[in-house]
Amino acid sequence: MRLLLVEDDHKTADYIVRGLAEAGHVCDLLRNGHDALFAATSGNYDVIVADRMIPGLDGLSMIKAVRAAGVRTPAIFLTSIGGIDDRVEGLEAGGDDYLVKPFAFSELLARINALGRRPAAQEQKTMLRVGDLEMDLIMRRVTRQGRPIDLQPREFSLLEVLMRGEGRVITRTMLLERVWDFHFDPKTSVVETHISRLRAKVDKPFETQLIHTIRNTGYSLHAPLAP
Repeated sequence: MRLLLVEDDHKTADYIVRGLAEAGHVCDLLRNGHDALFAATSGNYDVIVADRMIPGLDGLSMIKAVRAAGVRTPAIFLTSIGGIDDRVEGLEAGGDDYLVKPFAFSELLARINALGRRPAAQEQKTMLRVGDLEMDLIMRRVTRQGRPIDLQPREFSLLEVLMRGEGRVITRTMLLERVWDFHFDPKTSVVETHISRLRAKVDKPFETQLIHTIRNTGYSLHAPLAP
């Protein structure tokens, strides 16, 4: 399996990476939550192993963001925070398993293998639909009410992130990371400018608005609720 390990303690990380390699797994190691979020949302991993206390974006928030982005890769928390409430919090945040440090590597490996045997929650989507808006991920084509919408590559990526997070609030920070690969605030209106252009193509020619601004937070794309 291909695994993503998010661990900032060098000794622990080296121990795990070596053991996983000996067990025949490929393991990518990252040491902060922001980099891990970007990597995890690529959808190329079989299992994510994450500490909770990591720099940048903590492990709990990272997994929440991964789930909000629609990624269902199995995730196990490996952490020294081991209270009952902490375990419940981790599982409710989107974790599939929770192992407390200190740990036996054999148990960690068994849990990873068990998660890897689980059937995928869903097949990788090739078509996204929100209301009358459709996106063909293979043909890179967008239509609304059957009418083609011509998007620039960056606009397409921005709309894809919003559609995958249908009904959820996608923060400005998440958009900067997912669409522009920025792991810092560039202090520009690049997000707002592209959202405005996207609205002009996706919303303005039609009666129903799909892209909504969530004040001081971000954006959400969703169809209107039925009366």
